[in-house]
Amino acid sequence: MPKLKTHKGTSKVVKKNGKIGHPGTRHNTGKKNAASNRSGRKASYLSKSDANRLKNVQF
Repeated sequence: MPKLKTHKGTSKVVKKNGKIGHPGTRHNTGKKNAASNRSGRKASYLSKSDANRLKNVQF
């Protein structure tokens, strides 16, 4: 059976422990205000239903 490829879009945002990053924090942050940059650094957590849905995705 072949190896499963990592889903790169998911792996950039979601970590194994259920933490999820905020969108819009990768580049062009100079034009965004400081409050949105600060809030983008803090991680959120996946809901339980989303975590169950992503169990079979390789990341």
